[in-house]
Parts: sequence; C-alpha cells; structure tokens
Amino acid sequence: MAYELNGKLVIGVSTRALFDLSFEDALFEREGVAAFCQYQLEHEYDILKPGPGFGLIQALLNVNHLPGFENRVEVIIMSRNSADTSLRVFHSIHEYGLNITRAVLASGASLAPYLEAFETDLFLSADENDVQKAIDSGIAAGIVCADGVHTYEESRLPDCIRIAFDGDAVLFSDASERIFQEKGLHAFEQNELANASKPMGEGPFARFLKALSDLQREFPPECAPIRTALVTSRSAPAHERVIRTLRAWNVRIDEAFFLGGISKKDVLKAFGAQIFFDDQQTHTMQAAAVVPTARVPYRNSA
Repeated sequence: MAYELNGKLVIGVSTRALFDLSFEDALFEREGVAAFCQYQLEHEYDILKPGPGFGLIQALLNVNHLPGFENRVEVIIMSRNSADTSLRVFHSIHEYGLNITRAVLASGASLAPYLEAFETDLFLSADENDVQKAIDSGIAAGIVCADGVHTYEESRLPDCIRIAFDGDAVLFSDASERIFQEKGLHAFEQNELANASKPMGEGPFARFLKALSDLQREFPPECAPIRTALVTSRSAPAHERVIRTLRAWNVRIDEAFFLGGISKKDVLKAFGAQIFFDDQQTHTMQAAAVVPTARVPYRNSA
C-alpha cells in the first residue's frame, strides 16, 4: 500500500531554512554554482549548524513521539540543490536525530509544482521567489529571516510548540489592510465597524491555522502540544471583526494581542514563539531579534 500524506501535517523546509548555510550561500553568490558544489562535496561530513527554522522543525517532529500520534507530522526537505550535493544535509539530519526521510532535490528548478504534489501545509524557505510562488498557489509559506535568532538547545525540547501569526494579509485576506494603506486609519476603522459581523476572507495562513486547530482538538486544552497566538497591530474598534471571523471559522487561537501600534517584539519574546509570521518587513526585522521569524509576501493577483 502506498504511503499516504492525507491527514498529516506536511511541512516543506528548504536546506537554508533548516540549517545555517550563510557561508555556503555567500560562496555561491561570489563564485558560482561550481564552487558551491565543490565545497559541499569536500565537506560532506562536516555537520551543519542549526538554521532559523531548526527549532520549529525539531519541535514539530517531536509530536510524532506522543502516544497515538506516530507519523502525524511529515517534514520534507525541499531544495534547489542537486542530489549529488545533498549528502552533507542528510548527514546533518542524521547527526541531530531528525526523522526526515523524504526530499525534493530540484537541481535549480522551481519547487512550486512539488508543493501541491506533496500536499504541503507549510513551506519555509530563504528563497523569496519560491515562497512567492507558493503563496500565489494558495500554500502557506514564509521567507525565514536568516539573520535572526536560532532557537536550538541540544539538551532540551520545548514542552509546547508556540506559533504566532499576524492577522491581516497572513491569517486574513489583505482587503482591510489595503484600505488602511490607501485611505488611512480612520477609513480602515470605519470599514471594520461597518463590517464587524461579516467574517473576513481567508489569508494565506488560514488553512494552516485550521490544520493546527484540528490537531489541538485531539488533546485536552491544558495538554495540547501546540499553542497559537494572534499578534496584530489592530485594536478596538477593529478587534470585533477578528474575533467573529475566528468564531465563524471554528478555529482556536490560544492567545490574542491587539497592540494598536505597540511594538510586537516584547510580546513575542514573552510568548516564546518558535516562529512568527508577518507580512510587514518592519515587524519581521524587529521580531527576528528575539524569536525566529518569517515574512509572508502578498499574493500576486495577476
């Protein structure tokens, strides 16, 4: 019988999101693909350091050790690397004890077609073009902030996975945010008041949040291995529409912060997010100083 991905939480992660390949990436930019490939071949047994997405991936894979949840989370390496240069990555995966056995090695080709083929719920990458194509295909994806903090402790796994989301253009559609950008705060607030009982459209991460919520329902609230947070610049009177939208979707958000322009950085640090998703570079640059962070690009409407 074929191995089925249906019903699993499928995470696609690039090698640069999982491991620190900053030196190798600089070498590629400076000297080209041949020099990069030669370096990887010469250093096949040098173990890579954890990258910006490592802590989240490690924690998600740990869900598979919970009783009754074996193989519930599937992590797939999705890389533009060739098979010939990938052995260093697989040696590193083995060294860290990560149960990752499947891979897409595209040798420079676009990864976008394979995200749907593997029923991907979330894609993490350092390549903006690949992430943009994923978003345009309706798949939750984020550009990891490679210069941010990397949460990994060899001796300890977190007791709970903590994932934080911005609202507009991430969980929800960007329709309201575009009103804010084009007409200002007053027009935005008036629109949200007038439509307070009307659920917002789904953003690129709505399906991923729903998948997490489905997994959470299988545990008592106090024992769920995943905890989510909404960290938004909205405040009253624009809060009601958010609450009613989540209620209409029948999804669970464990913590919600309506900050009204207050910096998100300290709240995210206090929450202890393994990753934070936001569409605004201003917010991701600040957040990346304290928690692993990924930027969500707008969906192209063409």
